[in-house]
Amino acid sequence: MTGFRAQLAEQRWDDHRYYHHSLVNQSLHFVSACTFLVAYIILWIDPAVASLLAWGVAMTSRQAGHFFFEPKSYDHVNQATHDHKEEIKIGYNLFRKVVLMSLWGAVPVVLLISPTLFGTLVEPDGVEAYLRHVGIGWLFLGVGAIAFRSIHLFFIHDIETGLVWATKIATDPFSDFKLYKGAPKRLLKGERMDYPDEVEAAAA
Repeated sequence: MTGFRAQLAEQRWDDHRYYHHSLVNQSLHFVSACTFLVAYIILWIDPAVASLLAWGVAMTSRQAGHFFFEPKSYDHVNQATHDHKEEIKIGYNLFRKVVLMSLWGAVPVVLLISPTLFGTLVEPDGVEAYLRHVGIGWLFLGVGAIAFRSIHLFFIHDIETGLVWATKIATDPFSDFKLYKGAPKRLLKGERMDYPDEVEAAAA
């Protein structure tokens, strides 16, 4: 268990120091974390609504931070190129995220073309029922994406690495809330970039 926790901390720290320099990105991750935490609660009551909230708000704000605001030039803090960071990324790098978000966008289109998903679902009665089908589709996509990458990591790394990564993804909203709760305030003060060593010292 000690090794598991150590690897979890390492994955979280690597993810932060490599991919969260922008305070805009950090602020969007804070919004995402808050939304995911609400979705976690709703998940036990209404999974479709929770999924719509998670994918429609939390995931879009989270990925927008990475795609549009995070620097992709040479990382002088970590002395690494963007290509190097993408190559060693444990989870979903930007290319894999493009594939994932493409599938995300395809779900409502497919259900619009075939509301019954080629006869496997009940015909939706109105917009609300259609959106519920989309929500459940997104829920399966999310669970499937985590399971797929975790199993992939079993083979290219080891089982522990895959389990640690899956745990990291599931608990990211909690750690992101704690880590990035000060980002919006700093952003409003005019700051734009963050340095990982300062965050690490503050969290110690």
